[in-house]
Amino acid sequence: CGKSTTLRMIAGHEEPTDGDILLNNRNVTLLSPRKRGTAMMFQNYALFPHKTALENVALAIRAKSTKEKRLLAASWLERTNMTGMENRQPRELSGGQRQRVALARALAGNPSVLLLDEPFSAVDQQTRRKLYRELAKLRAGLEIPMILVTHDVLEVQQLADSLCLIHKGQTLQQGTVHD
Repeated sequence: CGKSTTLRMIAGHEEPTDGDILLNNRNVTLLSPRKRGTAMMFQNYALFPHKTALENVALAIRAKSTKEKRLLAASWLERTNMTGMENRQPRELSGGQRQRVALARALAGNPSVLLLDEPFSAVDQQTRRKLYRELAKLRAGLEIPMILVTHDVLEVQQLADSLCLIHKGQTLQQGTVHD
């Protein structure tokens, strides 16, 4: 119905056929993805297989020395409960661990908005519930908006403040989760 397409347009990976993309009251429609200040977390992790967890996270950190990048990357891995896994490559990590690395990388770039495209769909139900709790806890300490695409009502209940229900490309309902 267009949920993932909408995220890709916000991120700058697709162009809208009509209208503008406004982020923080700024028209970013014509800006490249890199200049929008967004971070996108995909369902398939999108990690570089030949790089370690630490190296994957460090890729998102700009304008720092190598030492500073490594320290910041390690800090984000710690915040996402990945301490001790810094030197593992994605193939050596479980699905939940890969998703934590992907989240750490998304946040390490200091985005102005975090876009989450069904980030927990590739992990089992038990891991998914644990990741909900971890993201909810992490989210409480962040001051950036997050846009989450999901089909899972439990995700909405645990993570969302407001929601927009979309069906066949049309907004059916929008408001607080309670409403």
